[in-house]
Amino acid sequence: MHYHAQAVAMTLAALAMTIAGAQAFDETKYPDWSGQWFRVPDNGPPRYDPTKPLRKQEAPLKPEYQAIYEASLKDIDNGGFGLDLHYSCLPQGMPRQMAAASRFEVLISPAVTHIIFEEASAPRRIYTDGREWPKENEEPSFLGYSLGKWLDTDGDGRYDTLEIETRNMRAPRTWDQTGIPMADDNDGVIKERIYLDKEKPGILHDEITTIDNSLTRPWTVLKSYRREKTVTWVENNCVEGNTYVTIAGQVYFRSSDGRLMPSRKGQPPPDLYFFKSAK
Repeated sequence: MHYHAQAVAMTLAALAMTIAGAQAFDETKYPDWSGQWFRVPDNGPPRYDPTKPLRKQEAPLKPEYQAIYEASLKDIDNGGFGLDLHYSCLPQGMPRQMAAASRFEVLISPAVTHIIFEEASAPRRIYTDGREWPKENEEPSFLGYSLGKWLDTDGDGRYDTLEIETRNMRAPRTWDQTGIPMADDNDGVIKERIYLDKEKPGILHDEITTIDNSLTRPWTVLKSYRREKTVTWVENNCVEGNTYVTIAGQVYFRSSDGRLMPSRKGQPPPDLYFFKSAK
């Protein structure tokens, strides 16, 4: 009986702590970014700079990276994928993930803000608890490590802008599906300011500045997202039904009967080095 009373007391104490923690989160201090967000339609595919066409992004690339990009475009024109490895279900990484190829939602709490994408991918975690950057030997990731700070830019006592810095992003990454290359190191830094449009609260803006060793200067763009009126989430798993197979740098297509097929005209057959020919 004494044990039961003690257990009940411990449970009530834990519940009280949970309620106190919930009460400590004053939602009125934070902006309303609830719902489902998708890129503002502009009759174009997702890309880093939405104000310019996909193949005219005018990325300030260093000459060596410009040459790599032109080779990627040539390969795509010949039926290949160029440098874009997303066909193999590798994550898009940052900053490409914020091109909003899939819908996303934003979940805000005092310590961390999550951005969760409809396409199967790890969520972005933006830590706003005042922590320091992790140690230099921290394993890099496609989405990187993000620290954020809430700002009250108009002094009305309510946060309206989330300022973010993201570091420690791993390769390989590209800016978009045309294969604009990013540096293979993880020295890149991405700075963002996310806020609602003051005149149109159904529009969310993301000012992004990317500092990368593939560029001659920082590249700044403004992305916008529309809050969807009808929220419908679908399951989007890249690996499910993926018919592409990469062998020795060549991408082949798996037919409906399970056989390998060329993905473009004149493609050499796969390397069967580890298979012995039948006698």
